[in-house]
Amino acid sequence: MTHEQYQEAIDWLFVQMPNYQTDGQKAYKPGLDNIIKLCAFFGNPQEKIKCIHIGGTNGKGSSSNMLASVLQEAGYTIGLYNSPHLIDFTERIKINGKNCDKEFVFDFIQKLKNLPEDIRPSFFEFTTIMAFEYFAQQQVDFAIIEVGLGGRLDSTNIIRPLISAITNVQLDHQNILGDTIEEIAGEKAGIIKPNTPIISGDENEVVKNIISKKAAQENAPFIDSTLFHTTLTSDLKGNYQQKNIRVVLAMIEELKKLSIEISDKAIEKGLLNVHQNTGFIGRWFEFSKNPLTICDTGHNQAGLEYVFSQLNSIDRHKHVILGFVNDKKIDEVMDLLPENSEFYFAKPSVNRGRHPEDYENLLREAKIFYKIFNSVQEAYLSAKERCTNEDMIFIGGSNFVVGEFLEKNLEISK
Repeated sequence: MTHEQYQEAIDWLFVQMPNYQTDGQKAYKPGLDNIIKLCAFFGNPQEKIKCIHIGGTNGKGSSSNMLASVLQEAGYTIGLYNSPHLIDFTERIKINGKNCDKEFVFDFIQKLKNLPEDIRPSFFEFTTIMAFEYFAQQQVDFAIIEVGLGGRLDSTNIIRPLISAITNVQLDHQNILGDTIEEIAGEKAGIIKPNTPIISGDENEVVKNIISKKAAQENAPFIDSTLFHTTLTSDLKGNYQQKNIRVVLAMIEELKKLSIEISDKAIEKGLLNVHQNTGFIGRWFEFSKNPLTICDTGHNQAGLEYVFSQLNSIDRHKHVILGFVNDKKIDEVMDLLPENSEFYFAKPSVNRGRHPEDYENLLREAKIFYKIFNSVQEAYLSAKERCTNEDMIFIGGSNFVVGEFLEKNLEISK
């Protein structure tokens, strides 16, 4: 298989299959019938692996990578399924920090062409079964599975995990999951399984009650990680990571009850070496020190509140590069923008990317200093030109903005 053949296969996959990155609601198939058929066709590989299931609006990516790092330090072989990818498709499926083998991906895509007529998977359904199959083939000790969207009807919800976690519940994907926190919490709580411990990381009493009530219905032990206290830190920066650390520690306590050996040293080292152990980037990721350049994939209102609040705590002039997708409520973002900043708005180079000219009236009303660019890279180069070493640059607003920036610049920086 050549690089060109691999790229052709990936391109074909994106074109042939509905994908949330480009098609919005069409890619979200309600119900688990399709994934059940798909898994059966491949011999139900999800039943051959020990899984840990992590959902939530924000923090599930960070929490799953932290837990993977800790378990790797404890000597286990860990499969990790995250989405979306930032640069390469194989980032979605990793074992001990190493991206999925491209040969496997290529061969598996060929199998897609031979599926029975009654199985027409979405992009996410197909990548989910691909992860299950890869982890089963490689005989991982544990597979950490991140929920894609929601929970109850998410493709990953076919698994029967050892433990589950819901990091938090915030307003996001309302067009699919519901208009209120209560509705969204109900969807997230759909991952709770009978007699399976569920860790809840949300401080909102309304959310806690919904999750604990569902847990009681399923006879599932309910663990409130917000009651955990710790001084442990992680190399994943961002003030919000303290909440994720507590979720991870609660999961570890439950795993220990299942006779899974995890030492205090493995916990400490694992939390401090997430980047190295799992290759996770994108959350308060320090791209460079001179000038200080930070990326963060926080993109919904709650995520941006955390990120912009932290930016406000840094006493530097800021050059803030932002881009959004079509379903983003830009007016909500305008109310959150960090102070002491000049802004560079750009269109992400995906079909869902929204050109800043579409919402320029809101930029004018916000009375901020801004410029508009056709691409993230143009915006970055402009910011870099204006930025002194005493200033800082921030890139965010969307996974696609951060992915596009890193794809263009990560190799150059090495």
